[in-house]
Amino acid sequence: MTNETERYADRAEAGRLLGQKLKRYAGRDDVLVLGLARGGVPVAAQVAEALQATLDVLVVRKLGLPDQPELAMGAIAAVGDSVTIVRDEFVLDHADVPDTVFDAVFRAELAELRRRQTAYRGDRLAPQTRDQCVIIVDDGLATGSTMRAALTAIRQQHPRELVAAVPVGARDTCEMLERLADSVHCPRMPQPFGAVGRWYDDFAQVNDEEVRRALSAG
Repeated sequence: MTNETERYADRAEAGRLLGQKLKRYAGRDDVLVLGLARGGVPVAAQVAEALQATLDVLVVRKLGLPDQPELAMGAIAAVGDSVTIVRDEFVLDHADVPDTVFDAVFRAELAELRRRQTAYRGDRLAPQTRDQCVIIVDDGLATGSTMRAALTAIRQQHPRELVAAVPVGARDTCEMLERLADSVHCPRMPQPFGAVGRWYDDFAQVNDEEVRRALSAG
């Protein structure tokens, strides 16, 4: 038995252990595992391998405050040509963000999102999610802004079942996502939580080439 305050060695170990928690989905032909780019992809690769499921990528971008980029005022996610925007009205109201500022950040992040889609997918079509069991995987949940955008985007594609899965997350965030997903799997919810990287020995930034390698291997 693991203590919920233990750290993971790296994303690969976290993905292997998360895959064990998701064994109920193993061996099915309707399961699609989507890793949130970029940090969620190495975790998702291990989950997909454990479940013998198809692996793909979902590109999401946080919309950070201009003077506090780590604080999300929203997020965007793309499925094919469709882009879903999730706004954090609490942050927007308290930071008194003008619409012009929000729109400028959105345009910049949308350009980066499209660049990453092309870099990871090339001419390959987006995966079919309608009537599938879609498991969305990230490396952790702090505020949950990008996972919210991802779940909202995929829900619009009418999956049979929508699952959020992360190795570690803030308890209140995981509970909040239960309103958006059919089920949420987060085996470790340490308190106090802090940042996701706190719960990994190795939390090095994932680059584009690592994402492409994981997708090609999967």
